[in-house]
Amino acid sequence: MAFINSVISWLMKKRFHQIELFMKYPHEVQEEWLKRLINSAKDTEWGKKFDYKSIQSVSEFKNRVPINDYESLKPYIARLRKGEQNILWNTEIKLFAKSSGTTSDKSKYIPVSQEALEECHFKGGKDMLSMYCNNFPDTLIFDGRGLAMGGSSRITEINNENYYDGDLSALIVQNLPYWAEFIRVPKRSVALMDEWESKIEKMAQSTMNHDVTNILGVPSWTLLLLRRVLELTKKENLLEVWPNLEVFFHGGVSFTPYLNQFQQLIHSDEMRYMETYNASEGFFGLQDRSDSDELLLMLDYGIYYEFLPLDDLESDNPRVLTLDEVEKDKNYALVISTNAGLWRYLIGDTVKFTSINPYRIKITGRTRNFINVAGEELIVENAENALHIACEKCHAEITEYTAAPVYFDSGSSAAHEWLVEFKVSPENIEYFAETLDNALKSLNSDYEAKRYHNMVLSHPVVRQMPEKTFYNWLKKKNKLGGQNKVPRLSNNRKHVDEILKMVN
Repeated sequence: MAFINSVISWLMKKRFHQIELFMKYPHEVQEEWLKRLINSAKDTEWGKKFDYKSIQSVSEFKNRVPINDYESLKPYIARLRKGEQNILWNTEIKLFAKSSGTTSDKSKYIPVSQEALEECHFKGGKDMLSMYCNNFPDTLIFDGRGLAMGGSSRITEINNENYYDGDLSALIVQNLPYWAEFIRVPKRSVALMDEWESKIEKMAQSTMNHDVTNILGVPSWTLLLLRRVLELTKKENLLEVWPNLEVFFHGGVSFTPYLNQFQQLIHSDEMRYMETYNASEGFFGLQDRSDSDELLLMLDYGIYYEFLPLDDLESDNPRVLTLDEVEKDKNYALVISTNAGLWRYLIGDTVKFTSINPYRIKITGRTRNFINVAGEELIVENAENALHIACEKCHAEITEYTAAPVYFDSGSSAAHEWLVEFKVSPENIEYFAETLDNALKSLNSDYEAKRYHNMVLSHPVVRQMPEKTFYNWLKKKNKLGGQNKVPRLSNNRKHVDEILKMVN
């Protein structure tokens, strides 16, 4: 322990100097990264197409290279998956993170270069531990094991070479250095199992007798594992199983709906929670302060950032901002260029800046995860906060939820329909709906205006779903585990109608 702590301390001091540099000189660091990315890719097929060799400025890059989504890059990625190289990036790409940002039947395969793995994803993991240790120097997490919830992957052989695709977490586990196996559980063969229900059972059985001090994972799937551990051990709370457990590193979805459930399982005011912002496309942010849930935007991970105001999202000539042009408390769609060959890529997440010195953000939702049938512009952040208020006032607790618009016939007002699965149900569902409605009005002035006298939007419809509804829906779609998640808001009724048909 003393040796590990001394190594960690040395690494922290070295790394915090670098972090201080990009906090002090954020724009210079970002421009330098853009130059390095362009220079690396100048002789690729993509770089030749847009004449990267002649790009001398940020404005030239913005004017020459279009904004891309997955569909526009898909033909290039498909060729990479067939074994072609030097298309989007100049080094060999044999890893592909299978992304499920939505629950649609189509999967996205995000290229992961060795640079992205080491300079971004691994670096983010190291910084996560460094920041935690800096905030809590008395930590003993290295005295025990780290429990990581991972996904699954598969191997495809092309021209006698192995190509891997799967959840990002699985690709990271596969490529961790050998010594990492001594500080994490479960063993790799269990962590990479692809049948989710069997995997939960194996993970519970193989980890419950270890001294787990820290857990890493998506909250919704981690809860399933923790509850199974308690069932198998017949214990009342997790500290009876793992007495030295001290932190849960979480990401992937908002933690707000899950905090109470973790507190009930752990029974400790000393338990710590640290948020990360890590996606298939890159590692973007870390909670660097223990007293704030804001995320420090990590500017030296081989990613160049741009920000698209939501008002310009559907524009043919969108006004895309550089870091020095953003404003606090405005919602932006995140646009990235990366050291894996994603160029001006719209990843689908929306963020707002809570600070611009240094640059800190909060995740506010998805570009396609909203309801806007009457100009109300309801985003996930509004929904999460309003549900939290409603739960507190009604002494309720939510497991999962989704919402979509309702279109009334004969010229009647539209409304929002909420499908909610409760762990603790409110005594009166109508009062819960009223409380939710009032909370939304207080949080979103556009929603409040559209709700005036029910003229445009009528009262929200809240339907209580049976236990495990969302789990069974994801299972039916073969979307259990990993980074799969329930879409919180949708501007159409596809998901809601599927779920209602399944339970009726």
